[in-house]
Amino acid sequence: MDKATIKQSMYYPPGGILMWIIIFLELITFGMAIIAMVYYGRQELEIFHESKLRLNLAYGTINTIFLITSGYFMALSVHQIKKGEHKSSLKFLILTILGGLLFLVLKSVEYYFKIEEGLTLGYNTFFDFYWLLTLFHVIHVLVGLVILGFIYFDLKKKKENINIDDFEASAAFWHMCDLIWLLLFPVLYLMF
Repeated sequence: MDKATIKQSMYYPPGGILMWIIIFLELITFGMAIIAMVYYGRQELEIFHESKLRLNLAYGTINTIFLITSGYFMALSVHQIKKGEHKSSLKFLILTILGGLLFLVLKSVEYYFKIEEGLTLGYNTFFDFYWLLTLFHVIHVLVGLVILGFIYFDLKKKKENINIDDFEASAAFWHMCDLIWLLLFPVLYLMF
C-alpha cells in the first residue's frame, strides 16, 4: 500500500468520515447514559437488583444472538459486494435484515409483557433507564433497517456500479447498533 492510499484511508474510513462522527457521537451518548445508569444503580442497589430480576434474560440473550448474527451477515454482505458477488451479497443482506426484524419482534414481545406487568416509565429508576435506553436503541435499529432496505433495493436494481461507500456506511451504522446492544445487554440484564 502506498502512502497516498494510507493517507486516504485515514481521512476516509469505510463509510466516510461523517458516518464515523455520527457513530462516535452515538456511542458517547449511550456511554454517558450507561454510566449514569450504573451510578444510580449503585445508589439504589436493592431496587436495581430486584428490577433486573424482572427482566427476561432469555429474551435478552436471544436478541443478542439475533444482532450478532445479523452483524456477521452484514460483514459477509460487504465482503461479497467488494468481490463483485452481487447475488451472494444480496442473500447475506436479506439475512442481515431478517436478524434485525427478529430482534424487533422479540423486543416488542418483551415490551408487551413489561407493560402488562405495569413496569413502564415512572415505575422506578431502573425501568426509566431500561425504557429510555432500549427504546433509543430500537429507534436506531429501525433507522438501520430503513437504510439497509434502501441498500437492498439499490443492489437488487443494479448489477454494476454499486456505490461501495454507501454500502460500507450502512454496514458501519448497523454494526454500531450491534455494539450499542452489546453494551446495553450486560448492564441491563446481568449487572446488579
